[in-house]
Amino acid sequence: MSKGSNMAATWEDSCKYLYAPKNANQSADFAGKKMAWLPVPGDEGFAKIEILKQEGDDCQVNLVETNEKRTVNINECQPMNPPKFEMCVDMSLLSYLNEGGILHNLKSRYVSNIIYTYSGLFCVAVNPYKRFPIYTDIVIANYRGKKRNELPPHVFAIADNAYSDMIQNRENQSILITGESGAGKTENTKKVIQYFASIGAGQPKEGAEKKMSVEDQVVMCNPVLEAYGNAKTVRNDNSSRFGKFIRVHFGKDAKLASADIEYYLLEKARLTYQNPEERNFHIFYQIFKGLEQDFQANTLLLDTNPDNYKFLSNGDLHVPSQDDVELWKENEEAMVILNFTDDEKYSILKLMSACLLFGNIDLKQNKRDEGCEIENPVFIEKTAALLQIPAADFQKSLLKPRVKVGSEMVTKSQNSSQVYFAAKALCKAIFERVFKWLIAKCNKALDTKKPRANYCGVLDIAGFEIFDFNTFEQLCINLTNERLQQFFNHHMFILEQEEYKKEGIVWQFIDFGLDLEASIELMEKPMGILPMLDEECMFPKATDMTYKEKVIQQHNKKHPKFSVPSIKSVKGLEHPPHFNIHHYAGVVGYNVEDWLTKNADPLNDNVLDLFRKSALPYMAELFADCVPAGPKERKKTFQTMAMMHRRSLNDLMGMLNSTYPHFIRCLVPNETKTPGKVQAELILHQLRCNGVLEGIRIVRAGFPNRIAYADFKQRYQILAAAAIPAGFIEAKDASQIIIKELALTDDEAKFGNTKVFFRAGILGRLEDLRDEKITQILTAFQALARGWIARKIYKKLMEQTPKGHP
Repeated sequence: MSKGSNMAATWEDSCKYLYAPKNANQSADFAGKKMAWLPVPGDEGFAKIEILKQEGDDCQVNLVETNEKRTVNINECQPMNPPKFEMCVDMSLLSYLNEGGILHNLKSRYVSNIIYTYSGLFCVAVNPYKRFPIYTDIVIANYRGKKRNELPPHVFAIADNAYSDMIQNRENQSILITGESGAGKTENTKKVIQYFASIGAGQPKEGAEKKMSVEDQVVMCNPVLEAYGNAKTVRNDNSSRFGKFIRVHFGKDAKLASADIEYYLLEKARLTYQNPEERNFHIFYQIFKGLEQDFQANTLLLDTNPDNYKFLSNGDLHVPSQDDVELWKENEEAMVILNFTDDEKYSILKLMSACLLFGNIDLKQNKRDEGCEIENPVFIEKTAALLQIPAADFQKSLLKPRVKVGSEMVTKSQNSSQVYFAAKALCKAIFERVFKWLIAKCNKALDTKKPRANYCGVLDIAGFEIFDFNTFEQLCINLTNERLQQFFNHHMFILEQEEYKKEGIVWQFIDFGLDLEASIELMEKPMGILPMLDEECMFPKATDMTYKEKVIQQHNKKHPKFSVPSIKSVKGLEHPPHFNIHHYAGVVGYNVEDWLTKNADPLNDNVLDLFRKSALPYMAELFADCVPAGPKERKKTFQTMAMMHRRSLNDLMGMLNSTYPHFIRCLVPNETKTPGKVQAELILHQLRCNGVLEGIRIVRAGFPNRIAYADFKQRYQILAAAAIPAGFIEAKDASQIIIKELALTDDEAKFGNTKVFFRAGILGRLEDLRDEKITQILTAFQALARGWIARKIYKKLMEQTPKGHP
């Protein structure tokens, strides 16, 4: 998302990007017409149509834009919301909750430069790809202390609600921000932190030395974490390749106390491979562009051409939007402010360089035995020099590690594929431990030691992923999002139950959180996809294919959320899916290539012991826990990636369940990063994946449209004017009379204590009836007026005519 501007702007300037134009709902004549949306191919997604006549399931329609007549099935037509709902601030209030109406509402707001829209509990944010003056101090001041419905949708409104709830209820809060790469998750996270820092900042004492605020400290963490955790993807030049939960802690006086960061799902596989048009983590390019060549050559033992390194030559080296020289300067400045020592900074750079050099080894398979040899030992020697470990022992541990067989230690030759894998696994282990250390360093800088009372946490994590090639990483991300969606569904169920109970309405609401239980169980319960993978990793002769066969045998035609793709559907695919999981967001086909090695993530114990004994203090600190263990201890401590992910996910869900949640969903509007352009199918795909349509489905199951009795009486009493007695009558009594006259059933409308509840679509019908009634009244009034004018003209003419003249 384009960074918010703090340019000098008035509240009136900001309102242009927050409020819909005053004439937004003054559309063409709607009364007496049956308008709808028709799905069409292309970026538009839906065409506006008028239904002319219907015969059975077929109906004749007119495409408004082209004036083309067509005959279509009535089930293809999605009713259009009346003009009253044009550019609606909350899509859950739309009378007709269908994809055409939701897409039109988002699109009409987006092309008017309004990027925030509510959808029930969600705040939907569409990436504008340009700056708007809606994040200034004036805007913060206006949103401070306001109820959600008092001002237009904004990320600040969500943040203020969380802050107010924390103060009022003394309860921890969380804001869950999800979306695809390039949707603006990280930018919205920054805006939330900005808001908390602004409203929670204490007044500095007179004469006291000005200290850096928590917001400034969190901002200073960004250059470091983005250098080591962000990379260019197809859709985003600065994509976060890890999830993070930032807790902003407040004291009992509701003032900022401190902050801390936890991370999830670091995409360490990117270190060793990138897709075309993508890059490795930014830090590697900052090293080549930002550091002096002498330092690269003499201290980091690198040459000056990044193309010469296998871990960097897979993807796109040059990104115009990423100024690696300037970003390195920001990174260096941030490290100084965060109290990095020179030794720490240079040690980290040495480890990054070691990963690049280690990845460059070439191996030659021996003809006599299973072993192999390193063809270019200079890279091993340089790597060992940077890590400050003995080069000979390092090479020997890689090629012929000592392993325990029974009660004896034996030397086992490794073939070239085993050594290549071991080298990549060790590089990823180094990188992840450095990243974990960086998070701890940032947390140390953010810890002010002030007393903490409650916190507002912000979760910035990758959304649901459905690619052409979905592998182990996608399964982990999708399991996370399935759990998060279940969390949302259950939370919405609780809130709906409370609303119905408060209004005195008896209705059995469905807990849609249970809908997702089957797919979650398929992935993580005993004999599920991940536990079976863990089990298969225990068998020495197991392969990806033996795992695939066992999974299919266990679940195919036995589990409702599992299926096997047809031979026809996978024909010609480079990486055909081996099985499908039916997620809430859609059916995803998974390919199990390399799952056993990715999951076991085995590290060479011989090399780890060398790392632990490194003469480089930083390296020894990172691997201090890698103490050689016996067979029994090793068995007890054996942890697969799936185990660690599920434990991390359970910790996250436990944390979220202890908070009161708020939700922001970020959307990518188009693939070309063009402001104001909307690609319909891309938007709808994301709305399905990030749970917005799922949320609307939940709302539709109940009575989504709710109106206070006074408002209902004022707008719709025209439909039963004769039935309402003259004089004073309570709004609730009047509303009951109107609904009775309209013959609405108990399943279509229910009476609460303060408002009337309607099923989806009922308000649209009432609006049509109201438009027809107003048209009848106006037509009758026009007839009376025209008659009166005609008679007056006739009388005047008669008076002007001379008497006796024919």
